Amino acid sequence: MTLEVAIAVVLGLAAVVTDLRSRTIPNWIPVAALAGGLLCQMLDKGWRGALDAGLGAAAGFGVFLVFYVLGGMGGGDVKLMAGFGALLGAGRLLEAALWTAGLGGLMALGALGVHWLRARGRGGGERPRTIPYAPAIAAGVWLALIPKG
Repeated sequence: MTLEVAIAVVLGLAAVVTDLRSRTIPNWIPVAALAGGLLCQMLDKGWRGALDAGLGAAAGFGVFLVFYVLGGMGGGDVKLMAGFGALLGAGRLLEAALWTAGLGGLMALGALGVHWLRARGRGGGERPRTIPYAPAIAAGVWLALIPKG
């Protein structure tokens, strides 16, 4: 297991557990991902790696900031994706974002399905407003880290 994968697994699990438990992602998790990403990228590519980590963080932040502004995502999710963007670098961030979006969509459909089943049994009920998104982000990052070819 590479250092990059170990960081993604440990911080991803920490984000998932805290998001499921408290519906928040503590700031130390994205900060640790950002620092770990910078370290991994610099060990691999030197100063060019630092640039790649910075571009990955900016891209992760920018892509998810749109959803935050539209009200579909929390600020912790945006910061988490920025931290993981540094870990992945700009090149692999798009793949992780696509995996994350697909998995998040499946989670949303599952939440709606559970709500529908519960509402049928009770004759109504309030629709869930949000779902914890750290599981989709972590899984998307992990899938992007699987070696290709």
